[in-house]
Amino acid sequence: MTVDTASPARRRAAGLSRDERQVTGPLRGYHHETYAFPLAAESGLSGRFTRGKLREPRPGLLWFDRRCFRSEDRLLIALQGRIERIPECVPVEEELFLQGFIEGSTLGSGPVRSRTLSTRHTDQLGQLFRELAGIKVDELKDVERVCELEDKPKNGDTTAFLKRLIHFTEEKVYGRHADQFGTLFEELGVNSAALEGLRTRSEKLTSRPFTLIHGDLHWHNFIVDGADDLWTIDWELAMIGDPLYELATHLHLMRYPRREEARIARLWRTEVESAHPGCSVGWDEDLPHLLAYKRIQSVFTDVIRTALALGPGPEPDRLMLPRAARELQRVLAAAQDLQSRPNVPTLRQVMSAYTSWFRSSAP
Repeated sequence: MTVDTASPARRRAAGLSRDERQVTGPLRGYHHETYAFPLAAESGLSGRFTRGKLREPRPGLLWFDRRCFRSEDRLLIALQGRIERIPECVPVEEELFLQGFIEGSTLGSGPVRSRTLSTRHTDQLGQLFRELAGIKVDELKDVERVCELEDKPKNGDTTAFLKRLIHFTEEKVYGRHADQFGTLFEELGVNSAALEGLRTRSEKLTSRPFTLIHGDLHWHNFIVDGADDLWTIDWELAMIGDPLYELATHLHLMRYPRREEARIARLWRTEVESAHPGCSVGWDEDLPHLLAYKRIQSVFTDVIRTALALGPGPEPDRLMLPRAARELQRVLAAAQDLQSRPNVPTLRQVMSAYTSWFRSSAP
């Protein structure tokens, strides 16, 4: 890639690098265009980092999750010294930030088939739960937020918190994209009735004090470094809210075996209570409601994401279609008890739905 054809983000990364020939990227990630590069002598980062990371938001993205903080980088700066293993971050220009690049591999690149954590990583996950729960609502008041006033329920109102999540998925994901993806939703048996049912069943959640939530703790947002330490990256979906939502999101995304899921839930309860008493009250009664929301949220978002991944063009990508349809079928099956459709679509039916939609919509 020449300088003339490089993206603005790639050119900025080259300008910050000690050697522009060693800039790597764009790295994997949906929300940002990201590059890693060797640090110049006066980078502003501490000596424990040999490479830096520049992340710039991708324009025109569809957001499937509520956002709370305007800038992930400013949040990371505010969390320095509060949460141990997160990227260090320094400003370069007014709205341009440099993060320390964590050398290692994602937790998801290891033996994910076992879907269990080592004792060391379990302890460090517990530390992260404890550190997050220890950060109270007013301790991040100087970090600018983007959520609307109604998206800031009163501290402890966990029922209102879940209702705002449901509202976001109903209005900003399903409703906003109904014109474009409505026929696809219909053919797959997806509608908003499941969200309304969940809203009705979740009227009386137990009050818990709000804390900081990472909101996206999955296999690929944990980096294992050379010392076998677990670092947490990608904080763009962080929010202030019900700490139990952190556990629900983590369990949903990690897809642990049942015994491991129970072990991690007990770990979460112990750690959050030690940091912020009251954070786990009523957790066992309320967790099924939050897990149900995560399952039905995945249906709406994955139907759209799959369509985007298979295009553009008048036909879906034929090589990708079987695998993508199989994964979506798994998501539909996981939320089957929440939906009105009596049967999960077969693999053939899912593939046919996407083929029909592409031919009629020509994205």
